Amino acid sequence: MLGMGLPGELQPECRELLVGFANSSVRLTGCLVRSARPVRLCQSCYRHFQSVTEQLKNITRTVGNSSESNCAKSLLMSDRIQLVVILSQFFNSTWEKANCANCLKNNSEGLSNSTIEFLNLFNTTLTCFEHNFQGQAINLVPSNHTEVCRNCNRTYRNLNALYNKMQKMTEQGSEHRTRLCIDVEDAMNITRRLWSRTFNCSVPCSDTVPVIAVSSFILFLPVIFYLSSFLHSKQKKRILILPKRIQSNASLVNIQEKYS
Repeated sequence: MLGMGLPGELQPECRELLVGFANSSVRLTGCLVRSARPVRLCQSCYRHFQSVTEQLKNITRTVGNSSESNCAKSLLMSDRIQLVVILSQFFNSTWEKANCANCLKNNSEGLSNSTIEFLNLFNTTLTCFEHNFQGQAINLVPSNHTEVCRNCNRTYRNLNALYNKMQKMTEQGSEHRTRLCIDVEDAMNITRRLWSRTFNCSVPCSDTVPVIAVSSFILFLPVIFYLSSFLHSKQKKRILILPKRIQSNASLVNIQEKYS
């Protein structure tokens, strides 16, 4: 061999950048898969996502150094597949679809205070479910889970109220409907399924009042419609009969004048 590098072989600086991106991508991929169910993507993987983002910035950063500029071209634009670009786009798309930014601080260095509060209350609610469910048979009918419904009612309602509050805060100042991060949504969905389906606990009173009011209004709509139609027809009938009476009175007056 003549000691020359193979065609397309990377320079040592570029190889180091590629290895750094590969290692951070492996850690992030493993974290995403392990946190897929139950969903813990944002709270478990945000540090790995930051690392991948930093590694990509190191590759794309150009400060006038020819070797760094060559690294960006070699790693991002040297072939048709552009695997580094595809991987980075996949990570960014997954992160955006999960709405992880809505669970993190502005600098993404950690979970927001509201998210921490929600997750703590979520764990407290699950602990309450488990504590009051112990000693009961798995195949018991839902009506037998009265201990859970009674003892965990306040905790569940606090969690539900906090979730609704977080949802409203997220939607403020946004033209489009903005969702909470997938971790919070999945946790709330799990809790609601356990509360309503597994334990068959009643819906909080504050939630049932609007439902009852709307249902009652819909049920009374036919009555209101037929009553209004009946009154309208009666009034119309009176209007149609009135001219006949006036005409008969006028005829009677003419006859009286004729024979007077």
